[in-house]
Amino acid sequence: MFKNYLVVTWRSLWKNKTFSAINISGLAIGLSASLVIYLLVSYHFGFNKFDRDGDRIYRIVSDFVFTGVEYHNSGVTSPLGRAVQNELTGFDEVAAFRTWNDGVKVSVADAHKSFKKQRNIIFANVHYFNLFRHQWIAGTPATALQQPYQTVLTASNAQLYFPGLSASEIIGRELYFNDTVRTTVTGIVNDFKENTDFAFKIFVSYSTLSTTGLKPEDWDQWSSTNGASQLFVKLSAGAQVPQVEKEINKLYNKYNKPEPGNNNKTSYRLQPLNDIHFNSTYGAFGQPLANKQTLYGLLAIAAFLLLLGCINFINLTTAQAAQRAKEIGVRKAIGSSQKQLILQFLGETFQLTLIAALLSILLTPLILKAFAGFIPEGLGLSLATQPGVLLFLILLILLVTVLSGFYPALVLAGYNPVQTLKNQTYANAGKTRNAWMRKSLTVSQFVIAQVFILATVVVSKQIHYSLNKDLGFKKDAIVYFSTNVNEPDAKKRISLMNKLKAIPEIAMVSLGSAPPSSNGSWSSTMRYKDLETDVQVKIGDTGYLKLYGLQLLAGENIQHSDTVNGVLINERYAQILGFATSQQAIGQYITWDEERHVPITGVIANFHQTSLREPIKPLIIAHWSAKANTFSIALYPQNKAGTAWKAAFGKMEKAWKEIYPEEDFSYSFFNEEIARFYKNERQISRLLMWAAALAIFISSLGLLGLVIYTIRQRTKEIGVRKILGASVVQIVTLISKEFILLVILAFIIAIPLAWLSMHQWLQQFAYRTGMSSWIFVVSGLVMLSIALLTLGLQTIRAALVNPVKSLRAE
Repeated sequence: MFKNYLVVTWRSLWKNKTFSAINISGLAIGLSASLVIYLLVSYHFGFNKFDRDGDRIYRIVSDFVFTGVEYHNSGVTSPLGRAVQNELTGFDEVAAFRTWNDGVKVSVADAHKSFKKQRNIIFANVHYFNLFRHQWIAGTPATALQQPYQTVLTASNAQLYFPGLSASEIIGRELYFNDTVRTTVTGIVNDFKENTDFAFKIFVSYSTLSTTGLKPEDWDQWSSTNGASQLFVKLSAGAQVPQVEKEINKLYNKYNKPEPGNNNKTSYRLQPLNDIHFNSTYGAFGQPLANKQTLYGLLAIAAFLLLLGCINFINLTTAQAAQRAKEIGVRKAIGSSQKQLILQFLGETFQLTLIAALLSILLTPLILKAFAGFIPEGLGLSLATQPGVLLFLILLILLVTVLSGFYPALVLAGYNPVQTLKNQTYANAGKTRNAWMRKSLTVSQFVIAQVFILATVVVSKQIHYSLNKDLGFKKDAIVYFSTNVNEPDAKKRISLMNKLKAIPEIAMVSLGSAPPSSNGSWSSTMRYKDLETDVQVKIGDTGYLKLYGLQLLAGENIQHSDTVNGVLINERYAQILGFATSQQAIGQYITWDEERHVPITGVIANFHQTSLREPIKPLIIAHWSAKANTFSIALYPQNKAGTAWKAAFGKMEKAWKEIYPEEDFSYSFFNEEIARFYKNERQISRLLMWAAALAIFISSLGLLGLVIYTIRQRTKEIGVRKILGASVVQIVTLISKEFILLVILAFIIAIPLAWLSMHQWLQQFAYRTGMSSWIFVVSGLVMLSIALLTLGLQTIRAALVNPVKSLRAE
């Protein structure tokens, strides 16, 4: 019997090659999308699963409220870790560590080898390794970081610095950090094989901080919070998060009592380990994060595309039912039961779905390559090493088989053998429940496709708005680069400045900190009278405002000085301080970090310090030579030959090498940095465009199936109408009218669904575009045009058929 099913299946597929190819293509698209999205989602949801007690591991993070504005920081005050360790209970482990955020030069002692811009370095101790359990190759966690100037390496970095040596031979070797801190390698651990945000490669003993010049200024300050100062805890079994948070905040207030009348607030909360990879509010040590809403959205896209493929299969299968009606009648007449027929048709669907699945396996690597910018590095498809993927694919095949094949199997197996043998299968079929089912499925297809089209347009419109909105500064033809912030010789920067100014292709040079808008931020607590505010800080020289086109509203520009002798503030900060006009702020004094009492010398117009997701925050610009390590360069317009900028960069690199011969030179375009703010939105837009295109393609196939089904029903009617004088246009209009109404109905249903979803998505932006009526009009016209094209190909063909052929007895 099984062999007979196979023979019948292949005979049916070969007889209807076009429909079979369409069915397989639709299902393969849905299966490929589902497989790729499964790989991506399972990858991200598999992060930080290296500890079976991970549900009890938390990071302590800081939340602030200054003048009613919320701020967040992944770090804590430096003394908090020691205080929690010594004074609180309810923890199995408390691990404080500090990240080394700057690109560090690592040199191998006695080997004359240096490795520049090394990252993923932290200062840690035994508590870190008790919490995050690496496999030790050499050394032990109890002693490897017990003393100052000890270093533990991961296996990958051990081989990088000491190629060809065994782990035992590397132990005892020495490394220099920035040519000043000399350490001894005391341990080697395996790199994490699991997906993790803890991609640290070098671990320097925590006690090294307090015995070298690396000791941070905030080491003993309870009032200063730095993202580099990290604190993780593992709660004891039965410990309650709210109670632990209460005790930590109580401990903080013990050492940093709030002043009477001060309404600003600092509080700590526990962030679960499994939240770190998805929470952009606090970040994950500079590692790329995932967005849960985006991942859930991808799952929805996969489900919708798969559903479209199934609907398409149902419509096309039922559209071909007439061709198999006699076969079914004969089978029933000779004794086949309805159950046997259902199993046969489900078996056919299974085989067809299996072919689509095999095709999807071949397509998946190509899709992963096409979306390389969105897919994490190293993510691929390997059924041999990924048993979860194989299981997912098997379940997916079974699910699609049931969804796609069960309803058509019931329809086909339910035919009356007498009617089928008399060619009466489709009498009044246009008014049956099955016809309405097909129409409902077609409407559902076009609703999904229409929502995808509308979402694509809205996301693209927001990206265009973000990139073209007046941000309050100039961003074109500006490049910037930075020197080492710890460079002790300030004269080198001045010398480089003079060399850059002498380059004829450069219009202007400014030495300060980061550009007006950047991913990184520096903020500090400032007080005016009794009002404390967390304020963003930018460092700039006298040319900073002019180079970036920042508008001075009142007062005067900052003056050159070795110390901070005045600051510019933005309009937002002036408003928070209560000044009715910008001029009123001039000459007033603010207290900066309790150390500096400086006057406000000018007020500048607001500009966006980061992406449009964030509101404009209070900000100051000051001249501070010791903190100025970023060169901003405005270039003259490119020449017609397009060689001026290339020449400028070559001369800039030559000037750099003359001052810093051992350092690599690299620069960034400011406008490209702004565009990177919206990398995630661009990726979403690209995915939506593909999803919309695939949804339209599959929906059009579904519509095509319904048209074919209807034309076959009305073949004789069309022939009679042509004999009675109906024109081709009249016949096409008659047949198409019903389908156009279905598309219009789908559009009406899609409008509120798309509006609600995209309105919610836009709420993440503090500054956003509107959903204009033209978006819906254009999207509707696009969908209607595609539907008309699909309909026209079949209806015109049917209307041109010779009526003699239409009326011929079957």
